Amino acid sequence: METVTLWRPTGPTELALVEEAHWRAWPPRLPDQPIFYPVLNEDYATRIARDWNVKASGVGYVTRFDVAKEFLDRYEVQQAGGQTILEYWIPAEDLAELNENIVGRIEVVAEFR
Repeated sequence: METVTLWRPTGPTELALVEEAHWRAWPPRLPDQPIFYPVLNEDYATRIARDWNVKASGVGYVTRFDVAKEFLDRYEVQQAGGQTILEYWIPAEDLAELNENIVGRIEVVAEFR
């Protein structure tokens, strides 16, 4: 199975829910979060975790996970700024299916305080 590696910057609350799911799933979106935004490169995720999550909650994490390419092929890569600011926009109602297509575990690759 071909996979795509994605990254997600996250704070401590979301990360605790990922841990409760045994590092295999992202928690459901909140009502004011209609989209799940995994990003395509570690540098972009690092900037968000370091510059936004730390300010918001005192700590920011960069996570990495692999997803079946066949699932992601349904979505277009979105350029949300400069050339390296790339992300998928996964509708909240598709998050359970994304979780079913995670290959392996979600892992923390960096922490910022």
